Amino acid sequence: MHDPAALARNIQTWGRELGFQQVGFAGVELGEDEAHLRDWLAKGQHGAMDYMARHGDKRSRPDELVPGTLRVISVRMDYGTGDDAAAWATLDDGERAYVARYALGRDYHKVLRNRLQKLCDRIAAEVGPFGYRAFVDSAPVLERALARDAGLGWIGKHSCLINKDAGSWFFLGEIYTDLPLPVSAPASAHCGTCTRCITVCPTGAIVAPYRVDARRCISYLTIELRESIPEELRPLIGNRVFGCDDCQLACPWNKFAVRSEEPDFRVRHGLDRASLVELFAWDEETFLRNTEGSAIRRAGYEGWLRNIAVALGNAEGTPEVRAALAARRGHPSGLVREHVAWAMARHAARDSQSA
Repeated sequence: MHDPAALARNIQTWGRELGFQQVGFAGVELGEDEAHLRDWLAKGQHGAMDYMARHGDKRSRPDELVPGTLRVISVRMDYGTGDDAAAWATLDDGERAYVARYALGRDYHKVLRNRLQKLCDRIAAEVGPFGYRAFVDSAPVLERALARDAGLGWIGKHSCLINKDAGSWFFLGEIYTDLPLPVSAPASAHCGTCTRCITVCPTGAIVAPYRVDARRCISYLTIELRESIPEELRPLIGNRVFGCDDCQLACPWNKFAVRSEEPDFRVRHGLDRASLVELFAWDEETFLRNTEGSAIRRAGYEGWLRNIAVALGNAEGTPEVRAALAARRGHPSGLVREHVAWAMARHAARDSQSA
């Protein structure tokens, strides 16, 4: 019989050796979080993300999702670039495309899942066969609530997890297990009276502290939404073509974030410097090649062009921007054509005003 406390210490050591910056252990009681989730769903603030409601209460009840679960091993892996000024500079340059920092490198799902499996294998080598399932955004899991209970950080007013020593530029992963490990002390909250994340949100998606209406969130609009982006929100999206980081960039706790040296998270294909016109010119083959192993694939090629068309409509009407839009006005996708037409009409309206 293995000593649970000693095993927990070993798991934390093995986790660090595998590239996780932090490992903690949570119980399975999430009553308050379940009530918050039910209210969020009842208000329709999940938008078209039907999967958020599909599994009932299993999302907030780990032992129902995976019967026999006693504890959740929660891990943190940092991905910060260490250069928030460069991110702000891209947002201020209307000709460049802004891609959320987490999506600039390799798809984190694959990176974390592989490391979690190695951690499970290491545990099994120590204790023998045991019950477990590893998750990285791949099942109905309340990962931030579990990470909070595992001592990895607190849930901020923007709903992201914040760690007082590492900010919020990190990914989370979980292992549901039947091992009776000691539970970590939960993290205390330190947002205080700060509301920078709320006031900086371009679309006002953080409708109250700790409450994000996905229907207004740029990450949702550019990644999860498969339909037309509401017209009233398009001008507010600016040049953000995949995701949004404004609430994290504004968070004062991120001054403590450390640059990640994980090779898998290094920028690919110059996406941190690419122009809108350059990315809009990608054909589908180029898109698939340049997004292989990338989280950007989730938007799909059609969604990618839709998003860039909106950003081009928000950009200065240079000859290059207008030519790029004109080249796509007859695109086979009605979704793409609609957003291209909107962008061209936006430039035409500006021309009329200036005349």
